[in-house]
Amino acid sequence: MIAVTGANGQLGRLTIQALLAKGATDIRALVRTPDKAADLRSDMVDVVEADYDRPDTLRSALTGVDRLLLISGSEVGKRVAQHTAVIEAAKAAGVSFIAYTSLLRADTSPMKLAEEHRETEARLAASGIPHALLRNGWYVENYAATIGAALDHGAVVGASGNGLISAAGRQDYAEAAAAVISESDLRTRTYELAGSPSFTLADLAAELSRQSGREIPFVNMSETAYAGVLKQAGLPDGFASILADSDAAAANGALQGTSQDLESLTGHASRSLKDFIATALAG
Repeated sequence: MIAVTGANGQLGRLTIQALLAKGATDIRALVRTPDKAADLRSDMVDVVEADYDRPDTLRSALTGVDRLLLISGSEVGKRVAQHTAVIEAAKAAGVSFIAYTSLLRADTSPMKLAEEHRETEARLAASGIPHALLRNGWYVENYAATIGAALDHGAVVGASGNGLISAAGRQDYAEAAAAVISESDLRTRTYELAGSPSFTLADLAAELSRQSGREIPFVNMSETAYAGVLKQAGLPDGFASILADSDAAAANGALQGTSQDLESLTGHASRSLKDFIATALAG
């Protein structure tokens, strides 16, 4: 049996769809609130309660599971404790393999976002459970708000300078996760998952200008100034600081990757910036 944590999230739902497309017939969707994921339930998919903050639910949810996809939690600052609870429950339940959605080059990344991923990777190594690290690059969908703001205010803003960003679509990462968790290979290994071709935010602004028929420049800012813009837009201070830090790190290559692992796992090119912008503009 394959289990997927965070199955009611965007990546989780896409991964379950990808598993079903690959012919998986015994999937357990782990969700915090089963009533909100009732539509996932079918003859092939069982929906069970599994709350990262309630270890008793994790132990019962993982009973009988052979392979587990641990999708990283969304609560920055709480993820190490939450992930550790899942890993410990998996070990107690006899799970034979875990795939974990980490961050591109998490072991060396200067991004603040990498810290909890590095610690989770260390907890996985210490568990003794064979595992695969799915080090996901940036999602191209992360720029949905950027495009909306640019159309409203006439500029793409950020702190990434000329840094290249190797983003891919959420669907691409879901297909890669499904490929790894459904195969019989239980070796411990690492995948650096990056989209291609890479682009800068100036490239994003140029493509948005081309498709919208408007002149929309890229305005590069300091990390502090960009964090201020994000806070003014309504983001919580901590989250704004994390995003600004990520952008500043991108200026120095933190979000650029050259690995072909993603394409090898999915069997196709990753979602392009051009396609994403076209979809965003279509509404």
